Amino acid sequence: MITFETYFLDNGLKVILHENLSVHKVAVNVLYRVGSRNENKDLTGLAHLFEHLMFSGSKNIPEYDTPLQLAGGQNNAFTSTDITNYYLVLPANQIETGLWLESDRMLELAFSQKSLDIQKSVVIEEFKQRYLNQPYGDAFLLIRPVHFQVHPYQWATIGKDISHIEKVTLEDIKSFFYNYYSPANATLVVAGGVPIEEMKKLVEKWFGSIPYREVKKTVLPQEPPQNEAKKIVAEREVPVSAFYRCYHVPERTHPHHAACDLITDLLSNGKNSRLYKHLILKTKVATSVNAYHWGAYDPGMLTIEAKINPEFTFDDFEKELKIAMEELYQTVDDKEIERMNNQLESMSLFGNTSIMNVAMNLAIYDSIKEPNLINTWQEPYWKVTPDDIRMVLDTYLKPENSTTLYYVRKI
Repeated sequence: MITFETYFLDNGLKVILHENLSVHKVAVNVLYRVGSRNENKDLTGLAHLFEHLMFSGSKNIPEYDTPLQLAGGQNNAFTSTDITNYYLVLPANQIETGLWLESDRMLELAFSQKSLDIQKSVVIEEFKQRYLNQPYGDAFLLIRPVHFQVHPYQWATIGKDISHIEKVTLEDIKSFFYNYYSPANATLVVAGGVPIEEMKKLVEKWFGSIPYREVKKTVLPQEPPQNEAKKIVAEREVPVSAFYRCYHVPERTHPHHAACDLITDLLSNGKNSRLYKHLILKTKVATSVNAYHWGAYDPGMLTIEAKINPEFTFDDFEKELKIAMEELYQTVDDKEIERMNNQLESMSLFGNTSIMNVAMNLAIYDSIKEPNLINTWQEPYWKVTPDDIRMVLDTYLKPENSTTLYYVRKI
């Protein structure tokens, strides 16, 4: 059981504190409830670009990394469709260094054209290397705008196109900061080897004076139901052809989420999974296979992807995939679901031995619904029955609710 205390500062910042005096480190996690879904369709990639800018200096600190490194700390960040998350870990006796760094860039960045130009170049290069020049890198750049018709999940966090990043101005960046990087749009988690009363005093010292800023409300369009299967064909110079099939599934807080998520584990989690045994070991139509739930905060997607054995065709693969899915439908039982839940529980318990993971999970679960999900998230999973699995397969994993990309090896 992870214990914690929550409260709000006068400026709207939500604070979550977790004391664990058995560790000699402290983790500081700041989550902003803004992601690529909050962007304008004509100027995408801003949330991810902003993540880079947050390390380019703030109002009173010209360089973020050096003070942290001198204090023996390390840090990182990530942007998703729904949130942007920043985290650092450092020795417990250096907690004020972490709070100082995070509070100053929440207060205000050192906005400059020079830093913007540098980070735009970095992101453009990342776009090219990870998405355009890497085998299979553009798969979801192709899938998203077809699978989603109106919701901003139709573009990736990197953005729709390099041209969007190229045209970002300093005014765009300032507007994004003051619209979304408010204390009232953030959750601060401090976890580790510092007494909780001391944490409270230090949080008030470093974050209490940051002024309240109004948060821009983003009204997101609701994705309409899909009633016809969609197909995309792309030819690329890649080692082998690849297959991607995406289904519309409910949001993270929906009652069906647990069953949807469990299905992906039953299909591809480990060498005893359904797709691995049937598509790789038995029929050999695929050289690799994976199934995963994106876990989006709004209705999102569940994906099955595979690399096709060159000795077989897409038709061969789809025939065997259909057989494997029908076998899951007909034969899934309580023992198989229990075995998978035991694996998930073990992974979760192991993950929470890291103070950084505890801090991050508290912040993420808070942004989804409430932080105590760190202790209770699996309760709906334990209640999933074989009939629930069949219901989800019937309701969501049906052809007319899917988008398929045939990623063809160019010969």
